[in-house]
Amino acid sequence: MFDNISHRYDFLNHFLSLGIDILWRKKAIRLLKPEKPQTILDIATGTGDFALEALSLKPKKIVGVDISAGMLAHGREKIKKLGHDDIIELQLGDSEKLPFPDNSFDAVIVSFGVRNFENLGKGLSDMNRVLKPGGTCVVLEFSKPKGFLFKHLYNFYFKYITPTIGEFFSKDRAAYSYLPESVQAFPDGKDFLAIYEQSGFRQTRAISLTFGISSIYLGKK
Repeated sequence: MFDNISHRYDFLNHFLSLGIDILWRKKAIRLLKPEKPQTILDIATGTGDFALEALSLKPKKIVGVDISAGMLAHGREKIKKLGHDDIIELQLGDSEKLPFPDNSFDAVIVSFGVRNFENLGKGLSDMNRVLKPGGTCVVLEFSKPKGFLFKHLYNFYFKYITPTIGEFFSKDRAAYSYLPESVQAFPDGKDFLAIYEQSGFRQTRAISLTFGISSIYLGKK
């Protein structure tokens, strides 16, 4: 599915969110600034947008992993064109079976990827495994707004507008019908923090963004 929409993925992310997704990523990365991580792992990197944003932290190395070869191909082309292929390396890999030794990275980041894990707890536990002791994990993910009016507007947009626009540009309605379904099924807020902690993370907290459309989840190893 992600291979099929990889050619329009970046454009539709920014178009459907009115560009707010860019601001969400910037805010999430800024939270890591005091820690100055030198090695960063970007899980479910897709076309590398979050990895590129992480360059602002001035790390020595960023590794992005994703299960979609199509997404990675577009990401490598974009990163090379921008001249950052010396720092960012994209690899094909399963986010729930990461091909790295224990305690490998100063920080682990993921944007809009954990809700696609087949087993959320298993994926988070493996992220904890490859993170160095004292390191931070930053998860940016869609959540469900709580306000009555905004919640209904949001649900209407996600259920009817998003699949229509997504199909028009990507020719794949199923991928953009899957988006609202996956968000509805995802355990957000306190439910996510509970699983986060069960997976080995401590000092966890959630930061709500834009009326609760998205959330940033922080956890330490």
